[in-house]
Amino acid sequence: MRTREKTWTFGKPFMLRGVDRELPAGSYRVTTDEELIEGLSFPVYRRVATMIFVPAQRGAVEMVTIDPTELQAALEREASAAGEIAPAKNA
Repeated sequence: MRTREKTWTFGKPFMLRGVDRELPAGSYRVTTDEELIEGLSFPVYRRVATMIFVPAQRGAVEMVTIDPTELQAALEREASAAGEIAPAKNA
């Protein structure tokens, strides 16, 4: 098992399926857990879960499991609204 972390930045509030509220603009830590597929002659990993850390009540942080394609789509919607070229996939 391995875990990868990446920071995704949104310039405007956005929505993600699986999160019950609009998230404010800002930088978000995203963690992806992957497991090694055994029995191959080279290492290959399969994504098991993707989680985003979002602000919760009273300054706390909540970890929410999300679909990584939803995260990419939210970033592409923002880029499209700004008239920019959509960024490359990073999750």
